[in-house]
Amino acid sequence: MKSSCSVHPGTACTATLLAVLLGALYCGTFSWLVTVDWLREDYSSSALIPLIAAYLLYDRRAAVARSPWRPSWLGLLPVCCGIALYWLGELAGEFFSLYLSFWLVLVGLLWSWLGGARLKVLRFPLLFLLAMFPLPNYLNTMVTLKLKLISSWLGVWVMRLCGLSAYREGNVIDLGFTKLQVVDACSGLRYFIPLLVLSVLLASYYRAPLWKRGLFVLSSIPVSVVTNGLRIASVGILYQFFGPVVAEGFFHDFSGWFIFMFSLGLLLLELRLLKRFLPEAPLKPLRLEPEAAAPRAACRGSRVPLQLALPVLLLSATLAASTCIDFREKVVPARSFGEFPLVLSGWQGVRGEMEQLYLDSLDLDDYSMVDYRDPKGRTVSFYAAYYASQSKGASIHSPATCLPGSGWIFQESGAVAVPLAERGASLQVNRAFMQKGGVQELTYYWFPQRGRLLTSAWQLKFYTFWDALTRRRTDGALVRVITPVYQGERLADAETRLQGFARELTPVLTRFVPQ
Repeated sequence: MKSSCSVHPGTACTATLLAVLLGALYCGTFSWLVTVDWLREDYSSSALIPLIAAYLLYDRRAAVARSPWRPSWLGLLPVCCGIALYWLGELAGEFFSLYLSFWLVLVGLLWSWLGGARLKVLRFPLLFLLAMFPLPNYLNTMVTLKLKLISSWLGVWVMRLCGLSAYREGNVIDLGFTKLQVVDACSGLRYFIPLLVLSVLLASYYRAPLWKRGLFVLSSIPVSVVTNGLRIASVGILYQFFGPVVAEGFFHDFSGWFIFMFSLGLLLLELRLLKRFLPEAPLKPLRLEPEAAAPRAACRGSRVPLQLALPVLLLSATLAASTCIDFREKVVPARSFGEFPLVLSGWQGVRGEMEQLYLDSLDLDDYSMVDYRDPKGRTVSFYAAYYASQSKGASIHSPATCLPGSGWIFQESGAVAVPLAERGASLQVNRAFMQKGGVQELTYYWFPQRGRLLTSAWQLKFYTFWDALTRRRTDGALVRVITPVYQGERLADAETRLQGFARELTPVLTRFVPQ
């Protein structure tokens, strides 16, 4: 029988208006998501999430139609939170805040339009949609680095069980006849995120209490770590028979896919065992016969509710403000960093140049790289990057993300105070003692930002947002100094050398970084 319900004329207009507003506000955000974040190897599968979420939404269309339509003013709450996150991400140059902003605004609009009952039916697809947004680099590095070290430790333990003499130093495994460096690609943790997402999807079809489904999802973490540890062990064991071919090329890629499928098989086996040994009473399917008034209710649901008016006005005002008001003014320093002195007290320097590949990636405005040497021949590498204006995709990259991402393991890290020449004065810096293979280095880094010396990435984002809002300035710099811990030298000796250099460097920097 043909339904007599027709779409209210205002519905199509409102949906079009909302699509235009969201598209205009988040066009740059989704451009970055598709062209940059989805190309990161850890998150290349995230492009499938919107398609899966769309199917899950479509699958619930009948349940939505059966639910009562009660537009709610409560949808304003996530819309307002989303707009606040939009400004935080826009002014601080943080894409993850913009991702969360879009999701909150979307949820708020659906809540305002459909009401709480219908939103409840759609809650899992909407929550699942969050998996399409990659974690920020610093959070991703923090999580995967620890898992990588656990996988390396497990791989060494299995090798020793098999009679191999294996020794782990950071992310490098010494087998005697060769050394294996466990980088992200060969640790197998590239498949950690997809496996976690798949476990969430499987749990959604598992008819069991929430705690049991949560336990199943959490089990994907040790499954991923253990199977990756076994992969590392297999490379070490087979290396003595087949050589480096097992750690590169086809075998390397195939073993990664095999580990992923093996891990997925373990999760499916776990699900089967849970159903067998911890059975649940089958849930009776909910079969509601439509009442006579149901089509009329659906027709009422096609009208545009008043509760959408205020969110539309707020989004329109946000779009107008972000388009018409310039919150950033480029601040050009009085001196170019290319003129940074090569002589600092007793230190003699040699200027270096960065490859164009890295310059394009960092998108900085000015920089200086100098290798300084003291009278004893000990070196300190100095690097400073300056941004005349920080924005989305063009902001300071913290060494806490870049250095571990390039294979360095932070053995010790934290903020310390370096005493300066003036009595009672000190310089707050981040300190990290790091190791890569058999090389040990000590580094200090800090962020001179518009008269402030910051050490935290969170501080960096907050003050960039605040100063853009109150001072229309987002300029700032990163300063990093590194010295090797030479063979036969104590860490305290390297510490003394780096602190002495920082004392000589600080007064010179003030002439190059705008205050």
